Amino acid sequence: MDDKPLYRRILEDLGGAAMLYACHPAYGYDPAALRCPFPSSSGLLAMFPNVPSQPGMPCQGEDRSIYRRGARRWRKLYRVNGHIFQAKRFNRRAFCAYCNDRIWGLGRQGFKCIQCKLLVHKKCHKAVNKPCTTEHQEPVVRDDHNGEAQAISTPVNEIIPDIRERDFPEPPPDVTGESVPVEDPNKPLDDLEPGSQRQYSLNDFELIRVIGRGSYAKVLMVELKKTKRIYAMKVIKKALVTDDEDIDWVQTEKHVFETASNHPFLVGLHSCFQTPSRLFFVIEFVRGGDLMFHMQRQRRLPEEHARFYAAEISLALNFLHCKGIIYRDLKLDNVLLDHEGHIKLTDYGMCKEGIRPGDTTSTFCGTPNYIAPEILRGEDYGFSVDWWALGVLLYEMLAGRSPFDIAGASENPDQNTEDYLFQVILEKTIRIPRSLSVKAANVLKGFLNKNPADRLGCHSPEAFVEITGHQFFKSIDWDMLEQKQVPPPYKPRLDSDRDLANFPPEFTDEPVHLTPDDPRVIEKIDQSEFEGFEYVNPLLMSLEDCV
Repeated sequence: MDDKPLYRRILEDLGGAAMLYACHPAYGYDPAALRCPFPSSSGLLAMFPNVPSQPGMPCQGEDRSIYRRGARRWRKLYRVNGHIFQAKRFNRRAFCAYCNDRIWGLGRQGFKCIQCKLLVHKKCHKAVNKPCTTEHQEPVVRDDHNGEAQAISTPVNEIIPDIRERDFPEPPPDVTGESVPVEDPNKPLDDLEPGSQRQYSLNDFELIRVIGRGSYAKVLMVELKKTKRIYAMKVIKKALVTDDEDIDWVQTEKHVFETASNHPFLVGLHSCFQTPSRLFFVIEFVRGGDLMFHMQRQRRLPEEHARFYAAEISLALNFLHCKGIIYRDLKLDNVLLDHEGHIKLTDYGMCKEGIRPGDTTSTFCGTPNYIAPEILRGEDYGFSVDWWALGVLLYEMLAGRSPFDIAGASENPDQNTEDYLFQVILEKTIRIPRSLSVKAANVLKGFLNKNPADRLGCHSPEAFVEITGHQFFKSIDWDMLEQKQVPPPYKPRLDSDRDLANFPPEFTDEPVHLTPDDPRVIEKIDQSEFEGFEYVNPLLMSLEDCV
């Protein structure tokens, strides 16, 4: 090997482990072939035969396209006559500037212009004729001498038919200020009424280890003290979900967890509870780790392995679709392996409920690398986006890289942006590696068709039959597969039910604690939004009563 510099990069510094490219092929090494433990770290060491052009830029040959990336939900804005309306909940009396009726905060029936602060009902916002000004329409809400809130009247005589909607990224709340005394984070909310079913609290669990983290939540491995059984606990700060439109996805995730509890390929729910500052989902602990973790070590999977995982994922997606649910966040990180090697989908925070055949939705959300073209084009969409994401994931399993690997690998900073990635997804022709079989290439072309009307799995009413009958899946016995009677191609090595060998050290090395509560944050949370969140799976409860 010559004197070319080898640039070392600790994967944790990149915000997550990467597909490893170790040495240039000219040196006689296959990319991704060199993996070595770093002596002072629990992570892996990536080595490149060059240095970045400047700090923060990728090395030549470095592929950032399938690092761990959290899903996001872009906040929807409604543009009418110059106004930019955003859904709001109002904790005080407010009145619609169009119809003069009161706006009730629960359910976000109110819209507020982020520029002039005009308040209207959601149902009235399309009729606003008064042009927006940069001057605030103050006071939007005011009290008369009797303390009653009064509206500023804005008469409208014409309905505006041309409404455009656009979504923008939503930053998390930023809480700053000097330190103040904190409340006990373990303190539960008020006790339930006498005679109601048993509920859990944080005191019922021992927090053992951090095993995951996403855009909105932290996931812990926990032990239920009474039974010594191991579960995963998803912890969500209420402050992250009480801002504007975000409250609905928490309830949706709970509903989907309940729906998924009896399915072999979906993570189910044990219980839900809350404290004044946090929401807790206690869910199945799936010990084998996720596909991202295994792909980082295997580089690519044999076709038989990828077929098996894709088939089980297809069954899980079809079950959700039959229940009227779009998953919207299929990615390597969200596909878990159980102790036998079967898959389980997890993380339902991006799901959309209530979708009947032919129905569509329009929210701009997902993990950037997996977002379907119809979402990027701003079109209404349905179940088609899940089959696109399966195509991306299957491509990654078979090829060992993303179909959009150009993003993040260019020396041109303009080509390392999210917008450029979206442009690539929309416009770039996807190249299928010649090393793949004809059947594999055909199924990838079917799932990765940029026109949802022509995409594999999107031709109702025989959509799923089209997938099960594809030549790529010809060797699959779907009935036996659904009953978990087909042996998995790989069984994770596990020494015990607490073995964390299949979880990334970037998570498991984190300290296990919940940050102290800030009373100033808690007092701004409308706790009524979370009434009825508590839940216990009746089947699991009956099993535990037998312990």
